[in-house]
Amino acid sequence: MELRDIEIFLTLAEELHFARTAERLHVTPARVTQAIKKQERQIGAPLFDRSTRTVRLTPLGRQLRDDLWPMYTGLQDGMRRAKLTAQGVTAELRIGMITHNARDLNAVWETFRAHHPQWTLQIRPAPFNDPFAGLRRGDIDVLVAWLPVEEPDLTVGPVLFAEPRVLAVAADHQLVGRPSASLEMLTDFPHPDALSAPQYWVEGYVPSHTRTGRPIERGPRVRDTIEIFSLVSTGAAVNLFARYINRYWIRPDITYLPVHDMDALQFALVWRTEAENDIIRALSQTVRDLGPLDGATL
Repeated sequence: MELRDIEIFLTLAEELHFARTAERLHVTPARVTQAIKKQERQIGAPLFDRSTRTVRLTPLGRQLRDDLWPMYTGLQDGMRRAKLTAQGVTAELRIGMITHNARDLNAVWETFRAHHPQWTLQIRPAPFNDPFAGLRRGDIDVLVAWLPVEEPDLTVGPVLFAEPRVLAVAADHQLVGRPSASLEMLTDFPHPDALSAPQYWVEGYVPSHTRTGRPIERGPRVRDTIEIFSLVSTGAAVNLFARYINRYWIRPDITYLPVHDMDALQFALVWRTEAENDIIRALSQTVRDLGPLDGATL
């Protein structure tokens, strides 16, 4: 199996969608289909169950994914480390961001780089579904996540920033025109739910009940922000976000209303306790020295 075909298989195993896999890898959907069919012929059994609506890994597909993933990521990391060493860089810190506002944190990244030129930062997106899996697999070293995080094997570091909340609604939604939204309003509309994440962590973002005890309806389960926007833009749901979203995701079919009765959402550095090292401690100290960024002024 060629390396590119392995990459196509592993990406499809993550996305479970041929078009998204093709877009992510900058190939055609036909190339993805061709690679998977070739692999299935070589192995002699299906790796995916396909229908007009869903794509799912077969048990054999899951086994192959689990066997190939460590080898593939190890090869990528080895090549990247060799390239960095050739450039005089002795270590790299991989930072996964559940948030979409890496540019807001430039002061942190630039200060760290200025004080530690022998180290480099790689900043990449991280999913809100199964949010801590990347840390536990070793795909990333540090995660930027909202609080609370209450995982026994993870360390919660300093707070990076705090952001007020906004409510995303369709541009023609009945709430448009109001000066602000409230937590109580959420009880009248479904709110997307994460496919796989600790329930306490999800409730830190969207409470299950209002302060008066009214339940907040969990709507369709979603995989990513794109799916959330699809539901919101059609009026099928509303969604709470941290306010940075209206700086980075401006859309004509969505309106953001400030939420006046919820506390700002705090985001902090999180890492696997057993993996803590000098570079993680250095980034954490940089954040402490700068202090939390105020989302109200970003």
